[in-house]
This record gives sequence, structure tokens and C-alpha cells, in this order.
Amino acid sequence: MLTRTQKVIIYLTLSIAAFLMVFPFLWSIISSFKFAHEIMAIPPTFWPENFTLTNYYQVFNSQGSQFGNWYKNSLICSSLVTASVCFFSALAGYSLAKFEYPHKEKIFYTILSTMMVPMQMLIIPWYIMFTHLKLNDTLIGIMLPGLISAFGIFLLRQAFERIPNSLVEAARLDGASEFTIFRRIMFPLIKPSVAALGIITFVGNWDAFLWPMIITDSSHMKTLPVGLQAFAGQFGVEFHLIMAAANLVVIPSIIIFIVFQKHIIGSIASSGVKG
Repeated sequence: MLTRTQKVIIYLTLSIAAFLMVFPFLWSIISSFKFAHEIMAIPPTFWPENFTLTNYYQVFNSQGSQFGNWYKNSLICSSLVTASVCFFSALAGYSLAKFEYPHKEKIFYTILSTMMVPMQMLIIPWYIMFTHLKLNDTLIGIMLPGLISAFGIFLLRQAFERIPNSLVEAARLDGASEFTIFRRIMFPLIKPSVAALGIITFVGNWDAFLWPMIITDSSHMKTLPVGLQAFAGQFGVEFHLIMAAANLVVIPSIIIFIVFQKHIIGSIASSGVKG
């Protein structure tokens, strides 16, 4: 048992650590309501002298800005890639966990081995291949490399392995088809793992920079991380616009985390195998 002094020290330490992590985000939010000259003022001020929404207006309406298009592109790419990864990873994971066929283990380890290949090594082959397929500067070109995830297959295969085979055998004896077993029995039992995979995949694709920058040419096809470069002007970085844009960019990640977090808690509480 911890003494009262030890508890106070632990809570105080955690509170300081939490403040240090939250403070930069809080500073970004407050600074997004400042005018440009106030952000660059020395000494810096935390609270703005005059609140303004001009920065948010300029993010969407400044000359050359296509922030709305970038937002739409990021939402489409991140959502479709997340749905694809969760679906195909669940199918492959179920097959590898609950079916018996020749060389199953070799196939699984081959899939795992692809995780050891750095993405940077694949960029040039991807670019050459997509150029021949005329997929440059398209949303399909942005999404295609990430539609299936080796990590997702590994994660959901391990989740299916924890479910007793007796459930599958009982459903087969009752005459259920394999896809029905997967959809109505097995998939609901791994929802916590699917939710975790969904969070990781969505945030990873939402923040992706290198591949979207390489595969896109025109301004209207860029995603948000690439498009934010537009606020770095010829004579310096427009910090007041970057602060406003960054706050708008982070909103979907926060929402998706909150929604999936509730889903994870509910799934853990309601799912399971009762004897």
C-alpha cells in the first residue's frame, strides 16, 4: 500500500507531465486567435490582446488556398483505407487462425516479413508502377499502397487465435456458412482489436506526408499534411495561419479516437465467451 505522501508525489508528477504535454496544444489553440504581429511579439504573450477569427477565414479563402479540397481528400483517403485495412485484415486473420491448408504458417511468416521492409525502399518502385498505370495525381494512387496492412493481418490473426475453435465448430454443425460465422460470430468478438487497428490506421493515413507529396502534382489533389506547406510563404512561415490550420487538421483525429475509445470499452464489457 502506498502512503499518502507517495500518492501525493505520484499525482503531482503525473499532473506536471500532463500539463507539459497539453500546454503546446493549448498554446496553438490560443495563438490561432491572434494577429500575425502578436504571435511574433517579443516577449511572447499567452493571451491575445484582441481575439480574431480572421486566421480561420484566411485558411479557407486566402489566394491559392484549397484547404476545403485538401480536407476532403484526406477524409476520403483515410476513411477508405481504414475500412479496407480493417475488412481485409479481418478476413485474412480469420483464414490464418481458423482454417487448415498447406503452407499456412509459411504464408503467415511471409506476410510478417514484409513489415521489415522500410517504406522508403518501396517509393521508387511504387512511383514507376503508378506512372505506367497512370495513377499519378489521383486519390487511388494515394490510397493504393495502404489498402492492405501486414500489421493489421498479424493483429487480427492473434485476436482470432484467442477465440475457442469450439464456437466455429458449433456454428458449422448448425449449418452456418463460413462468411456467416465470420460476420455474425467471430467479427463481433474482436471488435476491440478492430477498433484499435482502425485508430492506428486512420491516424497514420491522416498524418501521411511523404507518399502523398510524391504522387500528387496539382494543388487540388493534395492532402492536408502536404497542403499545409502552402502556408510557408516566400518570405517566411505564416505562423498565424499554420496555427489555425493545424487546429482544424487535428479535429478528426480527436473525434475518431473518442468514438473508437467508447467502442473499445463497450466491446470489452459486452463481448466474451460464457461457459
